Amino acid sequence: MEDDGRYRDGRQDFIRGAKDIAKVAKKQVGKKVGRGMDKMTDEYTKRSYKRFEEEDDDEDYAGVPGNDGGYYRNDSRANDDEGHSDSTEGHDEDDEIYEGEYQGIPRADSGKAGSIDGVAAAAQAQQFRDLSAYEGERRKDQEELAQQYETILQECGHGKFQWTLYFVLGLALMADGVEIFVVGFVLPSAEKDMCLSEPNKGMLGLIVYLGMMVGAFVWGGLADRIGRRQTLLISLSINSVFAFFSSFVQGYVSFLFCRLASGVGIGGSIPIVFSYYSEFLAQEKRGEHLSWLCMFWMIGGIYASAMAWAIIPHYGWSFQMGSAYQFHSWRVFVLVCAFPSVAAISALTTMPESPRFYLENGKHDEAWMILKQVHDTNMRAKGYPERVFSVTTIKTVKQMDELVNLGDGAAWHEKWRIKLTSLFHQVWSNFQTVFSPEYRRTTYMMMAVWFSMSFSYYGLTVWFPDMIKYLQKQEYSSRTKVFVKEKVEHVTFNFTLENQVHRQGEYFNDKFMNLKMRSMVFEDSLFEECYFEDITSSNTFFKNCTFIATLFYNTDLFKYRLVNSRLINSTFLHNKEGCLLSDVSDENNAYMVYFVSFLGTLAVLPGNIVSALLMDKIGRLRMLAGSSVISCISCFFLSFGNSESAMIALLCLFGGISIASWNALDVLTVELYPSDKRTTAFGFLNALCKLAAVLGISIFTSFVGITKAVPILFASGALAAGSFLALKLPETRGQVLQ
Repeated sequence: MEDDGRYRDGRQDFIRGAKDIAKVAKKQVGKKVGRGMDKMTDEYTKRSYKRFEEEDDDEDYAGVPGNDGGYYRNDSRANDDEGHSDSTEGHDEDDEIYEGEYQGIPRADSGKAGSIDGVAAAAQAQQFRDLSAYEGERRKDQEELAQQYETILQECGHGKFQWTLYFVLGLALMADGVEIFVVGFVLPSAEKDMCLSEPNKGMLGLIVYLGMMVGAFVWGGLADRIGRRQTLLISLSINSVFAFFSSFVQGYVSFLFCRLASGVGIGGSIPIVFSYYSEFLAQEKRGEHLSWLCMFWMIGGIYASAMAWAIIPHYGWSFQMGSAYQFHSWRVFVLVCAFPSVAAISALTTMPESPRFYLENGKHDEAWMILKQVHDTNMRAKGYPERVFSVTTIKTVKQMDELVNLGDGAAWHEKWRIKLTSLFHQVWSNFQTVFSPEYRRTTYMMMAVWFSMSFSYYGLTVWFPDMIKYLQKQEYSSRTKVFVKEKVEHVTFNFTLENQVHRQGEYFNDKFMNLKMRSMVFEDSLFEECYFEDITSSNTFFKNCTFIATLFYNTDLFKYRLVNSRLINSTFLHNKEGCLLSDVSDENNAYMVYFVSFLGTLAVLPGNIVSALLMDKIGRLRMLAGSSVISCISCFFLSFGNSESAMIALLCLFGGISIASWNALDVLTVELYPSDKRTTAFGFLNALCKLAAVLGISIFTSFVGITKAVPILFASGALAAGSFLALKLPETRGQVLQ
C-alpha cells in the first residue's frame, strides 16, 4: 500500500508537469498544438504509470522511459561536434522528440532519481530549460559552422559550378529587371484597347511596385524556412503564370490583377537570388561576383527595351475575334517578357539547394553531398578529377522547432491548416528577431539607407522620362499653326491634319475623307453641308462650333469631342468604337521612349564593371557612400536640363553613377545578417525599397512641368542622408559569411 501511494503521488506530479508543458506549447506555437499535447501527455502518463509498476523493484531507476516508450532518453546531451542527418538517420540525439511530434521546447540533462518525485522534477527540468542558454548554444554552433563552411568553400574552389549557377540566377534577376519596364512600355498602346483614364494609367504604373513589395516580404521570409531554391521556384512560377495570363485578358481590372500577381511573384527574386548565390561564394570572391550578378538586372532592362522597340510599334501584328476579343502587338510584347522567368524556372530545376541552408536546419548529409558536387564539378573542369573531397563531417546547428505532425488520424485539410499556421508563426518569429537588440541598430540604419536610395533613384528615373515627354510637348506646341477666319468651299481633305488651331472659320460643302486628325482644334467655326468619312482622331476637339446638314460616317468624332457645339439636321452613321484619349504618341515618339530607356539602362554598364572590380578592394561602405555622394552632386546638374538631349545625357550620368551604390548595398545586406535570417531581412528591406519607390514616383512626377527645384532638393537630400548613414554601418569586407 505504501508503494502504491508512492506511485500515485509520482503519477500526479508527472501529470501536472506535463500539463504545464502543454500550456507553454499553446503560447509558443498555437492552441491547436497545445490541445494535441494535452492528449499526448494523458496517453503517455498511462504508459509511464504502467512502466513504473513493471519496474517497482528497481530502486536505482535512472531517468525517464526510453525511446521505445516514446519519450526522451536519459542520456546526457551528445557532443555536437559532428553533424548528423535528419533525413537519412532520423533526428539527432540532441534533437530527439517525444512521440515524434513536437520538438519546440528544448530538454535538459537529467540525473538519477530514487523516487517518482525525482522523475517528475527531472522531466520538468528538461522541458523548461532556459531558452536563452539554448539560443546561446545555437549561436555558438552558427559561429563554428561559419568558420568551417568558409574553409570548405575554399577547398571547393571557384569554377564551373559557380559560373553555371551565376547564369541560372542571372535569368531570375533579369526577369525582375524586365518586370519594371513592361507596364511603362505598353501603356501608350494599352490605353487604346482599354480606354484608360489618367488615374487608371497611374494605378497600373504603381501596381507592379506594390506587388513586388508584398512578394519581397513574403518570399524572403519563406526562403529562410523552406529553402532558397524551392521558394524561388514557387515565386517565379507565379510570375510566369500571371504574366502569361495578362497578355490575354481584355478588361482593365483583370489586367491590373494579373500584373499585381505577377509583381508579387517576381518580388522574391532579388532577396533570394543574392542570398542563394552568396552561400556558394568564398569570402575573397563574394563582393566581386555578387556585383557581376547585378549586371543581369541591366540585361533585363535592355531586353525589355529591345523587344518593345521591335514589337509594339508594329500594330498590324494582331488578330481579333469579333469586337469582344483583340490581341494586338503590345500583348505579344507582354508574352515575350515572360520568357526570362520561364527560362529561369527550367534552369533552376537542375541546380541544388543551398548547402548552408541545409546545415542551418540540421541536414548534414544533404549539405555534404551538395558541397561534394561543387568540389568535384570544379575540380573536373580545372583538370584535377583525382582530387578527393576531404571533408567528412560538418557542423550543424541545433534546431529550436519543427513543423508539427498530427499523425494519420487528422484530416488532410486540418494537417495543412496546422502546418501553415505553424509556418506563419515561424516566419513571423524570424522576422521579429531582425529587430532584436542584437540586430536592431543595424536594421534601422539599413532601413534608412534603403529608403533614401530607393526614394531618390526610382523617383528620378521615372521623373526623367516624364520630363522628356513634357519637353517634347512643349516643343510640339511651339510648332502649332493657327488659322483665323478662313473660308473654305468645295475642298476635299484626304491628308493628315496635325497640330493646328482654326478659329472663326467657315467651311461649306467640304469633304474630310480617309484622314487622321492629330491635335486639331476648331473654335467658333461653321460647318455647312460638309461630309466626314473614315476619320481617326486623337486629341482633337470642336469647341463652340455649329454643324448644319452635316453627315458623319464611320468616324470617331463622337459627341463628346464636340464641346458646346450645335448640331442642326446633322447625322452620325456607323461610328467607330473607341476611347477618348487625351494624347496619343505617334510612332516616332514611341521609338524615342524605347530608345531613351535602352540608353538609360545601358549607361549602368560602366558602373557595374567598376563596382565589381573595386568592391573587394575598397570595401562595401566606401563604395556605397562614395557613389551616393557623387550621385548627390550629379543631381544639381538637373537644373541645366532644358532640352531633350540634355535630359537624356543626365539620365545616363545618374544611372551610371548610382548603380555602384545599389551593388554595394546588395552585398552589404547579404553579409550583415546570419544565414537563418538573411532572406527575411533582405526581403523586408527590399519591400521597404518598393514602398519608397511608390512614394518617390508619386511625389516627383507631381512636379513635372511645375518646377525642377523640389525634385532636385528631395533627391540630393535623400542621397546625402543615405551616404552619411552608410558610413555608420559595420564594414563586412574580409569577413566570413555569418
